[in-house]
Amino acid sequence: MLSRYLCAVATLLCLLVLASCGGVPAPQGGSATSTPTLSPTANVSPTPTLIPTPIRYASRVLWRGAGHPDDLTFDPQGRLLFTDEKSGTISRLNADGTVTVLARGLPGPEGLVSLPNGTLIFSEQPPNQIAEFAPGASTPTLLRKLPGTPSGASCKDGVDNIGLDPTTNTLIVPDSPTGNVYRMSLDGKSFTLLTSGIVRPVGAFVDAQGMIYISDECGAAVWRVTPAGAKTRIGGVKMPDDVVFDPQGNLLVIDLDPTVHALIRLNPTTGQTETLDSKDFVEPQGLAIDRQGNVFVSDDIADVIVEFTPI
Repeated sequence: MLSRYLCAVATLLCLLVLASCGGVPAPQGGSATSTPTLSPTANVSPTPTLIPTPIRYASRVLWRGAGHPDDLTFDPQGRLLFTDEKSGTISRLNADGTVTVLARGLPGPEGLVSLPNGTLIFSEQPPNQIAEFAPGASTPTLLRKLPGTPSGASCKDGVDNIGLDPTTNTLIVPDSPTGNVYRMSLDGKSFTLLTSGIVRPVGAFVDAQGMIYISDECGAAVWRVTPAGAKTRIGGVKMPDDVVFDPQGNLLVIDLDPTVHALIRLNPTTGQTETLDSKDFVEPQGLAIDRQGNVFVSDDIADVIVEFTPI
């Protein structure tokens, strides 16, 4: 009896010693119960996961019509708007594929910015000026006549696209005939020189940090411009027109060079380029991207708007 008691005490002491050293090991060959660990996919880190750059896009003709779609943007409801420089119109592409003309009789409308209240600010190429259409208005209002004088000389056409700076709520306006780029208030009253010395600035895009990207149609470059006006040249393109950023931080560029006529993806850090599509175009012009990363390209010769969906 005493021996069994002493044995039990000894066993208990052994268990206590083992417990103090990290626990009793599971018997070999048994079905031990383990403490659950976090899955590698558990949502426990505040660090965002980067969306990979799409390798391919699926394309489809979103609209084909009698008009000549040029520059593109979205209205506050997410519907696609486009200018038609040849017909002098601004139109909306509806969800059912029909088109609603919003404005007629305009002298060469090109770039287009849609404000949250529904106001449309647009450029007019032949007179080289910026105008607006307020909601409910029957006629446009002239905001600013630009300094440059368009001519028939090479690379001296009037203003093309314009861009909205979301960090300052101002417009970036390339004055194509002079090679200057200006910052303009939404009412046109404030107008200051941002940078100069660009051969033919035609497209403008501003990222969320306020960095400005200007396409130089006759200078075979895209220029990165700081808010203070310092500029850096990015090559890799021949005749860039419109430019936007994709969600992965790449520049998407329309290249109008007759030997290219393509949608190009350009890494702004390395300068590496990749042709995303050229077969769908005769003369691509407008370029826009929605919040889901879908890309829209217009062609004013083929008279189509093509949608590219990442796959």
